[in-house]
Amino acid sequence: MPSVSQIYTDTHRRLQAQFDTENLADVIEAAAVREALQPEQVAMIERQILFFLSSVDEKGRPTVSYKGGAPGFVKVIDERTLMFPSYDGNGMFYSMGNLAANPLVGLLFVDFQTPNRVRAQGSAKLITEGPQLSVYPGADLVVQVDIEQAWVNCARYVHKFELAEQSPYVPEEDGSAPIAMWKRIEGMGAMLSQADQVLIEQAGTITAEEYAAHLEAGVVV
Repeated sequence: MPSVSQIYTDTHRRLQAQFDTENLADVIEAAAVREALQPEQVAMIERQILFFLSSVDEKGRPTVSYKGGAPGFVKVIDERTLMFPSYDGNGMFYSMGNLAANPLVGLLFVDFQTPNRVRAQGSAKLITEGPQLSVYPGADLVVQVDIEQAWVNCARYVHKFELAEQSPYVPEEDGSAPIAMWKRIEGMGAMLSQADQVLIEQAGTITAEEYAAHLEAGVVV
């Protein structure tokens, strides 16, 4: 019989039994899964410029989103807690809305240079004011995650990449950042916030054809 697990459900166990991996799954959980981040995992997380966030809405529908920033934009407060910013996006607040309804999250950090992977699961809360928000100039809000489990994943299928350039939209130390090019398309202004409309007046508009040309050329838009 498989040992009592903190992460596997009956469904996991049925698949493990089907493919004869129950013993292996137990060994991996015992060896790798912890209730707190280990020092080497903290170091790996804090040097990343991106990670993937999974969340579930109040109807039970899952989604995964990409989160990017400058190196160190994910900050580990302690071995059981980390935080990251939510920067200006497309106005949907899709992942953030999910977290407001259902705090359970999964985070996947991938080091494409090493390569290496760290998976973390926990509960999130949205922070819209206070000292934690001031850590991230230019952020709409900050997400704090209380870690429940974390472990290193096998990285054999991670393709190795080198960073070509950092996104020009990552906020500067004072929080300033250029407005997204797609917001400058003619006719978009009326749909934007008043703050964005001011930035559009400063940056000027572009045509849909100009935007498409930038997109085709691989320009970050």
